[in-house]
Amino acid sequence: MKNKIIELAKANGADIVGFAPSSRFKADNPIFKIMPETKTVIGLAFRVLRGIYRGIEEGSTYYQYTTMAVENMEETIMPMAQLRVAMMLEEEGFTALPQRRHQQIMAEENSTNPEVAYDAVYRNKTAETQIDFLDTAIQCGLGEKGLHNALLTDAFGPMVRYCFILTDAEIEESDVVTPHLCDKCGACIKGCPGKAIDENGNVDAWQCAVYYNGANGTKNPFMPPEAFADFDNRLDIIAGEAKVTPQTARKILDKIYFYPPAQHAYQCSICGRACDTACYMHLEEKGVLTKQFKTPFRKREEWKFSLEDFK
Repeated sequence: MKNKIIELAKANGADIVGFAPSSRFKADNPIFKIMPETKTVIGLAFRVLRGIYRGIEEGSTYYQYTTMAVENMEETIMPMAQLRVAMMLEEEGFTALPQRRHQQIMAEENSTNPEVAYDAVYRNKTAETQIDFLDTAIQCGLGEKGLHNALLTDAFGPMVRYCFILTDAEIEESDVVTPHLCDKCGACIKGCPGKAIDENGNVDAWQCAVYYNGANGTKNPFMPPEAFADFDNRLDIIAGEAKVTPQTARKILDKIYFYPPAQHAYQCSICGRACDTACYMHLEEKGVLTKQFKTPFRKREEWKFSLEDFK
């Protein structure tokens, strides 16, 4: 059964498949509210193409990250693999329930998800039936937790997305990965164009949203010189030095019309998860990633526009 699941999942786009027995989760875990008879959690991780990140690295193409690395992965590729595996399990007489992120629901009362429009998020909704995705991925043996709360994998570093299937089938478990990739170097913190990550790796979701969407003009080729003209601290915003609140973040996001969003409320990412890119380059330079490429990710000095262009 385990080998059949792995083979089918990989045939449908998954790169890493892991299995966690229900015994790894506490009795009050949302998994058991969603499906009390869960015996195994199956984790599926999917690589995000390195070339998609390099489009933003070179400043040559941006929409591919949002449409191909986020939207199509979350709405097409990953659900299809989940459904295929779940159907196989049910053909064998077991119950299977896919679990994917609901990008627009969060338990926090005043937070946001940088990947979707802030006014499309339903806040303060119960977390009783929303699993902790990162912890579940770790329990399934997909990877380890990085400093900036990203899942780090041996082959692809943080360049992955992941989802799960709950089932009442008892399947041989995978080992939990012993942390060995993240050395707390802080590259992710330094890589953020809006200083959204503190020294302990905590991410300010509103700060992240503003700069994920491209408020840093020195890294945004679509920003006009007169951007944020009605903000007193416009140059601080453009330089990535402004500290935002939920209120000011909303006002800034309302003024970011530089690049169109995708469907399903997904916002266009101009930073392209710069924290993940910085982390990946560090891991690549250390030589710890098992997936090797013929050329390094960064091939030339990082480009930036001058703040003088916006004065």
